[in-house]
Amino acid sequence: MRAYAKSLKVCARQLRINMTDAEKLLWLKLRNKQLKTCQFYRQKVIGNYIMDFYCPKANLVVELDGGQHYTEEGKTNDKTRDDYLWR
Repeated sequence: MRAYAKSLKVCARQLRINMTDAEKLLWLKLRNKQLKTCQFYRQKVIGNYIMDFYCPKANLVVELDGGQHYTEEGKTNDKTRDDYLWR
């Protein structure tokens, strides 16, 4: 199990409370082990990042991208996060 930034737990909790419409729709399909009996967690802190959805059994992260991911800064941040996750 990777270490995580405990300081992000409060932020992750707020993101769970204020999910986007897309996140709410996907969560309806992922929650309660509806997908191949796999447990998913939403707004899971991994390292210094908050993942939209995470399934430890499959070692799978699902990110729902919004417009901020299409800016140059967003693309750079996503690459940094992806590089960390693939280590």
